[in-house]
Amino acid sequence: MAGRFVRASKYRHVFGQSTKKEQCYDNLRISKNAWDTNLIKANPEYISVNWEASGGGAFAVIPTNERGKLPERMPLFRGHTAAVLDTDWSPFNDSLIASGSDDAKVFIWKVPEDFSLYTDAEEPEDVGPVSRFTAHSRKVGHVLFNPSAANVLASSSGDYTVKIWDIEAGAPKLTLKHGDVVQSLSWSANGALLVTTSRDKKLRLWDVRQEKPVQENQGHSGAKNSRAVWMGEHDRIATTGFSRMSDRQLGLWDVRAPKEPIGGFMILDQISGVCMPFWDDGTKCLYLAGKGDGNIRYYEYENDKFEYLSEYKSPDPQRGIAFLPKRGINLHDNEVMRAYKTVADTYVEPISFIVPRRAEVFQGDIYPPTNGIKPAVSAGEWFDGKDGLPPKISLESVYEGGAPKEVPADYKPATQTPLQSPPPAKTEAPKAQPKAEPAPVQRDTMPSMKDNKASMSAMASKFADKDEDEKEEDDDDSSFEEIPKPVERPSATVARMEEKTRGPAIAKEPEKPVQKTEPKSGARSVPTVADPPTSTPTPAPAPDIKDAQARLMAMLEAQNRMMATQSEQITNLTGEVDMLKSKVASGGASAGGRDERDEKIRRLELELEEMRS
Repeated sequence: MAGRFVRASKYRHVFGQSTKKEQCYDNLRISKNAWDTNLIKANPEYISVNWEASGGGAFAVIPTNERGKLPERMPLFRGHTAAVLDTDWSPFNDSLIASGSDDAKVFIWKVPEDFSLYTDAEEPEDVGPVSRFTAHSRKVGHVLFNPSAANVLASSSGDYTVKIWDIEAGAPKLTLKHGDVVQSLSWSANGALLVTTSRDKKLRLWDVRQEKPVQENQGHSGAKNSRAVWMGEHDRIATTGFSRMSDRQLGLWDVRAPKEPIGGFMILDQISGVCMPFWDDGTKCLYLAGKGDGNIRYYEYENDKFEYLSEYKSPDPQRGIAFLPKRGINLHDNEVMRAYKTVADTYVEPISFIVPRRAEVFQGDIYPPTNGIKPAVSAGEWFDGKDGLPPKISLESVYEGGAPKEVPADYKPATQTPLQSPPPAKTEAPKAQPKAEPAPVQRDTMPSMKDNKASMSAMASKFADKDEDEKEEDDDDSSFEEIPKPVERPSATVARMEEKTRGPAIAKEPEKPVQKTEPKSGARSVPTVADPPTSTPTPAPAPDIKDAQARLMAMLEAQNRMMATQSEQITNLTGEVDMLKSKVASGGASAGGRDERDEKIRRLELELEEMRS
């Protein structure tokens, strides 16, 4: 029977773990604006949530350690004159955040030191922006920091442009012009390229500092929104969107040849909500969160395809979701990712994705180095044409609460040998036995189990004229396997071995009539087991085999006669019992006679049951 093969993966059993309501961030008023953004962003220190505010735009910043039911009045980040549509945290400064609004402005904010939602003041003091950028002419739908260069920000607008800002200079330095509204954007790992999806169904790859697309291809053909995410340090892009028949799709694109997705589009389901993609470069996993449903499915990228791992299912749908940077996860619980989802526009629920292990030490094989808080280049260097990958930190250095430690690019964390070392001795032992089986020299001391079984089936057969190959094939189907096998005599084994050695010799003689003396010497030197019985042993085994056959046939005939006699007795006893039962039922005898018949019936039934058993 063919075995069932399972793909080896450290993350095959990752599962999503929800959080109790009292440990969530409750009593929120999340924005109900219909613009397609994630509504929420997170870093290890804070969570930002688009707020449903009257009289202007605002968003809330919640410290990650302040869980539970939040106060009715809390300090908000106010300054926009219309609804806040998107926010994004700086990857190199956990207190720096950018926001885009329906008022066509981009603001930069700084979270105050020791910021908390709980204050003694009757009216909490709101926080204002530190910088205001006003280069767009229509609403700003997305803001996204460069993952490699410090203080470089991209913003997309309803004016069909994406502007690249130098936050230090406070002005836009570059403009990428589109033909329609931009629906999503994502940076490459080194910050040199940008991928965008648009309402015109085009997928564009931009050389940002040249302000022109290097590739422009047809994306998802559906009318609804599509998303794109750059897969970290890989030259691959993952997109989600819809087909013409409104099926949700997943696409994998090669940056060097993005004419069409690798292997075509993968159909996910027929749900109408947009699928929000998130990439984890450490585990090489892609997470897809549906907007409007409570499911988060995740895939592992391997061999240019997405291998489905599992799915986190929840009855509570999410409108927005954010994933935490790798440096903020809980290493002691074997957490590989953490998401924050909005529920019912009133609270935010953390979801931990955990590798089920019981080890009490750092799991280096599931925690490769990750990006720290140090940029690769400054904003000025980046605009001058320089780029690079930010230095990585070892998560092992922060496992015990120490300071993050930078590691070289080729650094690999030490793996735990008890978890990763397969037993080499068990895999090598079975390989030696099959090689030794065909050698006849190693079976001269004692016959093997296979030879014993073959000899017994040969004795139980009716000696029809068959080849040796047919006899060996019929051994497994013999009807005599359940009968106790008599002890094998050496003469039978010797006879079978002699017949095997004789067969090829007789077949080869007419093919090579010239060599009459050499085959005899060769036959004596190769099959060493066949040399002892050369003194005409063939007449000896025939009487033994015939005697064994005669004994077996006699045993079978005796058993048949005994079974016939017993069946006849059972029939007679059954008839007698039935007759006695009918007399008892008629009630014609006295009480003493009935007792005697009952006793006789019980005795006969016991005897009958004994014979049947």
